[in-house]
Amino acid sequence: MTNLLPALSLSSNSQFTPQNPLKLYYSHSSPPSLPTKFLLLPILCSKSANSPSPSLRWVPEWADAVKERGMRKRRALYTPDDWRAHRSSSRHLRHLLSSLSSRVILSLIPPVFSLTAVAAALALYNSAVSLAWLPDFFPLFRASSLPYQLTAPALALLLVFRTEASYSRFVEGRKAWMKVVAGANELAGMVMSVRGNNCGADAGVRRELLNYIMAFPVALKCHVINGSDIRSDLQNLLEEDDLSVVVRSKHRPRCIIEFISQSLQILHLEEPKRNSLEMKISCFHEGIGVCEQLMGIPIPLSYTRLTSRFLVLWHLTLPVILWDDCNWIVVPATFISAASLFCIEEVGVLIEEPFPMLALDDLCKQLHDSIREAMAIENQVHVRLLAKMKGHSDGHSINGWPSSKTEQG
Repeated sequence: MTNLLPALSLSSNSQFTPQNPLKLYYSHSSPPSLPTKFLLLPILCSKSANSPSPSLRWVPEWADAVKERGMRKRRALYTPDDWRAHRSSSRHLRHLLSSLSSRVILSLIPPVFSLTAVAAALALYNSAVSLAWLPDFFPLFRASSLPYQLTAPALALLLVFRTEASYSRFVEGRKAWMKVVAGANELAGMVMSVRGNNCGADAGVRRELLNYIMAFPVALKCHVINGSDIRSDLQNLLEEDDLSVVVRSKHRPRCIIEFISQSLQILHLEEPKRNSLEMKISCFHEGIGVCEQLMGIPIPLSYTRLTSRFLVLWHLTLPVILWDDCNWIVVPATFISAASLFCIEEVGVLIEEPFPMLALDDLCKQLHDSIREAMAIENQVHVRLLAKMKGHSDGHSINGWPSSKTEQG
């Protein structure tokens, strides 16, 4: 312990963390003792686990790249044709033929093939021991299947809870987004319906306010999906000056809400109408809170790690359990078991982050089309009603009876 004190004192200047943990022990002229070697073992293992060699790293990096490309893929809302294909009797064959293009399956190549390789190595070793190719002191790896029969329900419960918790997050994110879209649609309808004392001066403000309302879901979508380009998404909705303010802000959805709130203050409205419009903005704040909660707070990491470790240890020891009954069949058995169970766990991990799984672009486009159509209908209806009122004032009274001029004629 006395030999370690100088090294500890030297490393105290770098925020209590040495740049290289191995220098803490190898800063002496004498080689480390046996207890020190045991102290070094976890550090060496963690170092090798965090930075594997490039030859072993390219397969996981390739699988992660495939997964991330799939996460950035644009989802579409289902149409009647999509539902017809979804429930088609040929869907099973179609899904089977598209397995090699599935990002879930491709992302599982590193763990599944690694565990299958371990099973093949153990089968080769046991075969060599059984055929006396190795000296007698090499043991045969086999065990009773009773521990697996006892722990199988625990693994099933872990996977079921993992997928159920992830799906509940998916449902919560979908509901939050539907509330945001419905609230934006309702607020836009209220803005189009109210008419203040100075309609001519408020026309431009109302038009910009509707653009801000349509821009909020787009800003929220860019806020919750990594890699989104908010400038290109909003360039057709906002003016360049407004867009620059939004892009420079740290929290873009709240910046859009500020535009909406101040636009409502500019409108010439009665106070009760303005208050009712401002109350509708609360659904936007609620949507931001739910989305940020889902993005910032995952399923407890201890549960995710437990499920992952259980799956790996289960399949590492599976060939030992199955050797007496299956012999070399432990290799395909391990492959099938790992592929199926790891796929279930992978789906749970993917839908744990719900927003890349939702068709947010199509939801925003659907909202824009709905508001623009409502604006066009509102203008047509307004012009038509004005024409009717003018016609009534010229030829008939408001209640449908002839006017006094008509009666005199």
